[in-house]
Amino acid sequence: GTLVAVRITDLERCSEELLKALQNEVILSHFFRHPHILTFWAVFTAGRWLWVISPFMAYNSASCLLRTYFPEGMSEALIGNILFGAISGLNYMHQHGYIHRSIKASHILISGDGLVYLSGLNHLYSLVNSGQQLKSVYDFPQFSTSMLPWLSPELLRQDMHGYNVKSDIYSVGITACELANGHVPFQEMPRTQMLLQKLKGPSYCPWAINTFSCGESRIKNSQSGIDSGIGESMTRTMTSERLQTPSKTFSPAFHNLI
Repeated sequence: GTLVAVRITDLERCSEELLKALQNEVILSHFFRHPHILTFWAVFTAGRWLWVISPFMAYNSASCLLRTYFPEGMSEALIGNILFGAISGLNYMHQHGYIHRSIKASHILISGDGLVYLSGLNHLYSLVNSGQQLKSVYDFPQFSTSMLPWLSPELLRQDMHGYNVKSDIYSVGITACELANGHVPFQEMPRTQMLLQKLKGPSYCPWAINTFSCGESRIKNSQSGIDSGIGESMTRTMTSERLQTPSKTFSPAFHNLI
């Protein structure tokens, strides 16, 4: 048989906003056709319950990998492979006129063979209105406070200038910091201080200066451009003794990404 992931939601306990988000997620999952975007295999209701069947992700999310294998942060090679898949899926969404608005490590899923899938489609918003693509949008959903560290200044500001796909790029940068450092920038800050820090200048990113050197990377090079090599890396990690964290240095290209 085939392993699958099953998500069951009690529809009677969902708010109207959550129901709209679930509907949006289901519709867009079937609309998008991209190798790096999670697709639902089946969606159905049974009484008050909504069942969503999707591919099984053996390594769960990038956030789970951080907690389990890389508490001090990942290597630049591994981060690059993970973000390559996520950004490929995100670029596809942007080309179709959608803003993701929920980019973070826990929404980047990894299958047993190392393929990367972007999930978290319930907050997507379309830039297309009446056949015209808008330069900015002004929809400001009620995000959970746990999501705030990843959100861009223009989305948090909620002013007349609105925001666009660039807000997702900001979230990618925060996610890169998250993967490199092992924890999320701004997470320990009071919410008001975090907002002021975001609005006044460059992103606060408390990470170590070092990362794994190329010679010490535990990731195989991807030949296809699709398989990230994460599966092989995780297999080695799980079957070996506790690995010592080697010294590391981030490349100028990685710093420029942030």
